Amino acid sequence: MSFIQLPRSVVSCRNLVGGSWQVPPGAVQLDVRSPYTGTVIGKVPLTPASGVAQVVEAAKVASASWRDTPLRERTQYLYRFRQLLERDLDSLAQLAASEAGKTVAEARAGLLKGMEVCDFALSLQNLDTGAHLEVSRGVSCEYRREPLGVVAGITPFNFPAMVPMWMFPIAVTLGNAFILKPSEKVPLTACALGELMCEAGYPAGVFSVVHGNREAVDALVAHPDVQAVGFVGSSAVARHLYAEGCKRGKRVLALGSAKNHLIVVPDADPELTPQAVVDSFTGCAGQRCMAASVLLAVGNVESLLQEVIRRAAKLEVGPGMGALIDRGSLDRLETAISRAEAEGARVVLDGRGRKPQGEPWSGGNWLGPTLLDGVRPEMEAARRELFGPVLSIVRVPTLSAALAVENASPYGNAASIFTTNGGVAQTVVEGVRAGMVGVNVGVPVPREPFSFGGTGDSRFGHGDITGPSSLDFWTQVKKVTRKWSARTDGSWMS
Repeated sequence: MSFIQLPRSVVSCRNLVGGSWQVPPGAVQLDVRSPYTGTVIGKVPLTPASGVAQVVEAAKVASASWRDTPLRERTQYLYRFRQLLERDLDSLAQLAASEAGKTVAEARAGLLKGMEVCDFALSLQNLDTGAHLEVSRGVSCEYRREPLGVVAGITPFNFPAMVPMWMFPIAVTLGNAFILKPSEKVPLTACALGELMCEAGYPAGVFSVVHGNREAVDALVAHPDVQAVGFVGSSAVARHLYAEGCKRGKRVLALGSAKNHLIVVPDADPELTPQAVVDSFTGCAGQRCMAASVLLAVGNVESLLQEVIRRAAKLEVGPGMGALIDRGSLDRLETAISRAEAEGARVVLDGRGRKPQGEPWSGGNWLGPTLLDGVRPEMEAARRELFGPVLSIVRVPTLSAALAVENASPYGNAASIFTTNGGVAQTVVEGVRAGMVGVNVGVPVPREPFSFGGTGDSRFGHGDITGPSSLDFWTQVKKVTRKWSARTDGSWMS
């Protein structure tokens, strides 16, 4: 049985610098291991600060002419890139799955979501046309959207294609030169995206890839020619990067951790609800910021919970649910489950020890769906982001109590309500402070052009990473007021 195609040979990743692929001098090489087998599938260089400076310099040179390229011409490059994504969709999905631990279907869905952001960026030539108004006799005002110059995106392991494509299609179409620093755990997909950007014909240096760890990240944030930084990862790192970037006068939008709540009430649809819950906490092996982490069971919803357990127990790890990114994540999650037991929670479905059959998968990082019941709001399992296929059930007597638990979390990423009552749904929509809310939707990711972003400790910075508000993040709006002659027939402004 095979449900993933690993690369046939070890892939040696390089930086994309000024349109050419280069190994940074003096870089240590790190092994890239597939979560499915634990085998080495790639090598990635850990770029030192000097190598980062080289990438930034090449991007700065490219940005000077790219900013002067008309918006309509910039979109033609993106159109070709999108066509290439569609051409290579299957091979890209296999590659992303092999290094991130996703199923191929999940990796494919991530690419399709990234293509949706490309579609939004392609529409800018018709939608984002500026504004011009005669504000008084003989006086007009307009605004012009201008690129910032060199900008960067620092992205996580869990969506090696989708999260970068939340950023660079919009940023480059608006006239910036973009530097991608992918997670060193998933560099292969970033290189593949870079190859397609080159094939699409983008001028050298408009899109760059720099590999590395914290040293590379810190060098990007500190470099005086990097004007804006987008980040997706943990809240601890997001808070740090936001502070460091702002201290240097940069724009930073850093999306962090989450503790998403699904509120289930007795009148919830008995067919839709259990499957949505299971899909939410097991999809991508729970390694996504939109995954359900806590189920707030309001009143008597026992039959719904039993159906959740039944369906989750049938899910087959491997073909039905992917692997965890590395051994450290597996150890951390197994420790968290044991700690929850020690604090009084009951493991009503235990995924520890589950793995696919067959020798190729014995070295993989496997954890089956796990449900913890009797979790109290003050427990670690109810408060801390676990980032795995573990769902904590917190029982509450009323909807008000459920809202209190949700809103007590420092995070504000996503929340969902499962009900057939419109009044109950509206109470939750208005009452939660999460930035993304679902009604009978387990993973309430907005579709473009509706933007993606949370609140609280799930976001540091202003605006959202996609959609219309992202335009102001990647550009500067210049305001122009014109008058050509003196007037005697106008207002005070004339």
